[in-house]
Amino acid sequence: MPELPEVETVRRGLAPAIEGRMIARVEQRRPDLRFPFPENFAARLEGRRIVSLGRRAKYLLIELDDDAVVVAHLGMSGSFRMETPGAPDPDKDTPGNFHRARSRLTQHDHIVFHLVDEGAPLTVIYNDPRRFGFMTLIERKADLPIHPHFLGLGREPTGNDLDADYLASRFAGKTAPLKAALLDQRVIAGLGNIYVCEALWRSRLSPRRAAGSLVTSSGKPGKRLDALSVAIRDVIADAIAAGGSSLRDYMQADGALGYFQHSFSVYDREGEPCRREACGGTVRRIVQSGRSTFFCPSCQR
Repeated sequence: MPELPEVETVRRGLAPAIEGRMIARVEQRRPDLRFPFPENFAARLEGRRIVSLGRRAKYLLIELDDDAVVVAHLGMSGSFRMETPGAPDPDKDTPGNFHRARSRLTQHDHIVFHLVDEGAPLTVIYNDPRRFGFMTLIERKADLPIHPHFLGLGREPTGNDLDADYLASRFAGKTAPLKAALLDQRVIAGLGNIYVCEALWRSRLSPRRAAGSLVTSSGKPGKRLDALSVAIRDVIADAIAAGGSSLRDYMQADGALGYFQHSFSVYDREGEPCRREACGGTVRRIVQSGRSTFFCPSCQR
């Protein structure tokens, strides 16, 4: 599943092209994806102008000029592509080297947005072979924080809001493994398996360590929790800068491949040498709560 950096990369790829454009027509080619579309979904969008494209956790937020918001989730294999009518076949002029060919089969093109402004028209296509993604419509932007998809989400890992004091307040007294605590979306919104593994390696922390062990008896963050908060923010920032990991079905909005996967220190590197200088350890894989965890037992304690 695309993680936060991948979703943010999609947002940055789409936003300059679609913000300010009017939705002239919407083709809804099936009644549902993971969930049914809202009633009269296509008709309610036509004639509306896109004010901005935002993101919360792994959700894309298409804000419209009537204060409604289209919420889109990419699921396992969802992706957007942009096409200009009359332009050359995108397959012949797509930047980047592909990890896996991007789906362009028309039977997987489920939603097509036809956008117009003063310049050339633009078509934005949502393609999803596995149909684990979804789209819904929230009538008022002000209702987002209390909507079931967003209620209770924790802080974003992209700014200084996520600091050691905040994590200490959420980890105090917890005996749950650190990996599980970090994947709890009520603590950190949008942080997923890949980047938890990478952040724990950067901060030299074992994924099996109890989360509460990083908090002092007085409830203050220990030095290692300071290091972890910095590592989380840094690894997310680095991945966004590199264009996302682009594992499996994920591609950027323009079809280009992100390259952060070439910088993985532990994720998907089972049996390979640890990349920390002078460590000498070997990356191991264990299973925690049904998810693969990659770490170096020599330098992560």
